Order: sequence, then C-alpha cells, then structure tokens
Amino acid sequence: MNLKNILALDAQLTKKIRIAEKPGKLRTIAALFAHSGDSWFWAVALLLLWFLGNTFWKQWAMVQLGAIITAAAIVLIVKFSVKRKRPEGEWGLMYRSTDPHSFPSGHATRSFLIGMMSIFLGPLWLAIILVIWAPLVALGRVAMGVHYLSDIVVGALLGILGGWIGFVIYPSIYAWFVDWTGLVLW
Repeated sequence: MNLKNILALDAQLTKKIRIAEKPGKLRTIAALFAHSGDSWFWAVALLLLWFLGNTFWKQWAMVQLGAIITAAAIVLIVKFSVKRKRPEGEWGLMYRSTDPHSFPSGHATRSFLIGMMSIFLGPLWLAIILVIWAPLVALGRVAMGVHYLSDIVVGALLGILGGWIGFVIYPSIYAWFVDWTGLVLW
C-alpha cells in the first residue's frame, strides 16, 4: 500500500467519524471535548493551580506546563515541515485561521501528554480521569472536522512518548533551572 492509498483510506475513515455538520447532542459533546484540549485553557488552568495550590499541585502544574510548552514547539515544527492542510469545513474557523496545518494534532498530543504525565505524577483518581479524557479530545477533533484520523493517532503517540520522556528528564531540567536562575517554583 503506497502513501496515496493510505491517505485515501485516512480520509475515508475520517469522513465516517465526522459529525460537524450534524446538529444534535453528540455534536455538542464532541465540540466540548474538542475545545477542552485548547492550549489557552490548559495554560490558564495550570497557572491558577500553581498560584492557588499547595506544594504538590504547584509541582504538578509546572511539570505539566513545561511539558505542554515543549510538546507545542515540537508539534509546530512538525506541522510547518509537513504542511498537511486541514480537512475542509466550517467548524473551527479559529483553528483554521491561526493554524492551517493538521498533522500532527496538537490537541491530541497535549491531551495524551497530560494524561501520561498524570500517570506518573498522580493522584490516581485524576490520572484515571485524564487518561479517559485524552482520547475523547482527540476523537472530538476528528468528529468536528479539523483533523484527519492519522493526525490524532500520531499526536497521541507523540503525547505518550513525550509524557514518558518528560517524566524521566524533568527532575534534571528542574535542578538545572534552579541552579541557573535561583528560582524555586515549588
């Protein structure tokens, strides 16, 4: 099977999942999940958690925020290297105008990264919620017509890998940051 056939199959499967043009409860739920992975939402939520939380939550928020920022940079480099155009559609005009490229899905990367990091950082109840939430965000992006199925699969794999690598290296990065700046974040 060549790349052209794979992309055609990807477009076919994506079309079967898409519900952006079908008003109703399922579309509303898909849109809610699709937006729940927005970067601005997570940045604000994590900063609030850092300001209002105890030492545990400050660390949790800063590790997640650092991982999200790093993953966003990697996703943007890949997106602007590959330059795959988003599926045609009306929903998600904000995404289409600010980021016309779809591969890989930043929302899928971010949601799976957050879920993966939560497995390592805890608490267990939150990790379970975020691991269930991550694929719903990714599928919501396809359902709402702003990504192809392959965009979210690759995004999910990047998020999982990034979460694992991030957890392994964050103590060293934090120690370097404290030595370099003298700032203790938690």
